[in-house]
Amino acid sequence: MTTTVPAIGTRTAEGSALQAVLLDMDGTLVDTEGFWWDVECEVFAGLGHTLDDAWRHVVVGGPMTRSAGFLIEATGADITLAELTVLLNQGFEDRIDRALPLMPGAARLLGELAVHEIPTALVSASHRRIIDRVLGILGTEYFSLTVAGDEVGRTKPHPDPYLFAAAGLGADPARCAVVEDTATGVAAAEAAGCHVVAVPSVAPIAPAARRTVVRSLEEVDLAFLRGLLN
Repeated sequence: MTTTVPAIGTRTAEGSALQAVLLDMDGTLVDTEGFWWDVECEVFAGLGHTLDDAWRHVVVGGPMTRSAGFLIEATGADITLAELTVLLNQGFEDRIDRALPLMPGAARLLGELAVHEIPTALVSASHRRIIDRVLGILGTEYFSLTVAGDEVGRTKPHPDPYLFAAAGLGADPARCAVVEDTATGVAAAEAAGCHVVAVPSVAPIAPAARRTVVRSLEEVDLAFLRGLLN
């Protein structure tokens, strides 16, 4: 599988108030939020339980420990968190091996950030094994840094992943633009002091101070991101 993201060179952000761009993965760059829910439904069906569709808004965008833990408690399924985590990750990997659709505008945005040498990080609540699987298709070369949910002490909605990413890029969080698709991710980015672009995937997100809501990444380009800091 290949993408249409152009080739890139090195990255700097000199001459701009925008120092770095920090991007979520599932539902933001790749159209996989539905994959997670489908896998969760399949795994729990195998355990003899049917998931309530209303729970989808509870588990979306969060760390595996939170979403899996909630579903075990809600269903009363006879499975440990560790066992469920293995099943969910494996099911997700099987799905992305078959297809990994990009969100509209994702390839163009990554290419533009690369051409203009903007320091860019991928910041996800997904585990490292999942991120590396996605990056193998999306392209590791488009990111100066990647942060996985199982590599920080506290993942989203805590600010730690975005603070870690900004520090790793040598950027001030207040001069970083974050692109997220869920309320959980938005909360993490805002707690870190970043400017946020929300592209809601599953549940609506309301505009707020230092938060701009758009319908699609097709509305987001470098000029747009730089304008957030003016």
